[in-house]
Amino acid sequence: MASEPRRMARHTKIFIGLVVGALAGVICNKFFSSAPALALVQKYLSDPLGKIFLNMLIMVVIPLVFSSLTLGVAQIGDLKQLGRMGIRTAFYFLIVTAIAVCIGLTLVNLIRPGDHLPQETKERMLATYSQEATTLKGAADQTDFGIQTLVGIVPRNPFAAVARPNPDMLALIFVALMAGIGLTMIAQERAQPVIRVLEGINEISVVIINIAMKLAPFGVAALIFSVTSRFGFELLVALGWYVVTVLLGLTLHLFGAFSVLVKVFARYNPLKFFKKVETVMLTAFSTSSSNATLPTTLTVSQDNLGIPPKIAGFVIPLGATMNMNGTALFEGVTVLFLAQVFGVDLSLGAQLIVVIMSVLTAVGAAGVPSGSIPLLILVLQMVGVPPEGIALILGVDRILDMCRTVLNVTGDVTCAAYIARSEGVVLKE
Repeated sequence: MASEPRRMARHTKIFIGLVVGALAGVICNKFFSSAPALALVQKYLSDPLGKIFLNMLIMVVIPLVFSSLTLGVAQIGDLKQLGRMGIRTAFYFLIVTAIAVCIGLTLVNLIRPGDHLPQETKERMLATYSQEATTLKGAADQTDFGIQTLVGIVPRNPFAAVARPNPDMLALIFVALMAGIGLTMIAQERAQPVIRVLEGINEISVVIINIAMKLAPFGVAALIFSVTSRFGFELLVALGWYVVTVLLGLTLHLFGAFSVLVKVFARYNPLKFFKKVETVMLTAFSTSSSNATLPTTLTVSQDNLGIPPKIAGFVIPLGATMNMNGTALFEGVTVLFLAQVFGVDLSLGAQLIVVIMSVLTAVGAAGVPSGSIPLLILVLQMVGVPPEGIALILGVDRILDMCRTVLNVTGDVTCAAYIARSEGVVLKE
């Protein structure tokens, strides 16, 4: 009896879509960049297809975060265990994010990418992206980061907090945590019907995710094509030293720091770990969004690594909002790069402020493409670097955003693996 042909793995299909979209985009940018037909393909094919795929993932984020986090807290049950896990999770996030920033600042001080940027390139970038930079600066000026960020975590109206174009995920997490704690404190017979409804919402969300992921190879190809066909490699070359510094920092943290953390704290083989989470990494790279990747991160963590739903449902939604290793590293490198470009000499004390602010603003960054840029402008203003200089890096930000999102979501899984192991769970080999 003939055996059935082996189906191609999902992550292989996504990778093929990634490569095909990137190659097609680079070729079109090289030979047809000024052709009207390319603009039509972008407007009526690649952009809509990519956005549809992205929207399908993002539309389940709110119900999935609320249901999974509430269920996670309710299933933990013991408030002492919940407090222990919460403290470990927060401590892990802060320490690993600080390590990421320090890696970035060390590299930018060694390589000094700002010294290599030609004056002609600087003027061209400022002219091209000055209007966008001004818009972002206006958004940053309206961002009330500080004590109001803490106050805003407790929403007056939880529905209004999540009904915005960019939902307040910290507020949603607080409400979900409170709902989960409430379920543990009321009688079991009253809590059970609510838990069953949340389980149903969770299962429906997973079904929608699986449908969306069938479209992933095409959606990924469309997203990558849109980026590479517009920018090609010209901008990467112009800002080569800066791009290399950021990518080197991300790579060192991803395969260096995370490998050590997975081996020491989760007691798991790093090679097996990266193999099992490659679908998460590819999805993060193509969508540039921790929120859009969240459904895949939850599914892969539970199915491939064997992390219990109550732990994955607690740690990973928190990580999608609070654990922004890649974003913090990117912010640290960018601040020092722009300081070097504009001849602003930042002392050791000023660089320490950059470390602290990069960690704090990374927590407040929206888990959507380029969500960290307005907060990055606040850090620039704080250390005396001209915020208009953000125009220099806007052209390459989408590519770097894709890369740093990989670090963000992989860090969420490493934390979930560590918490699971600390609670006595043996991860799936």
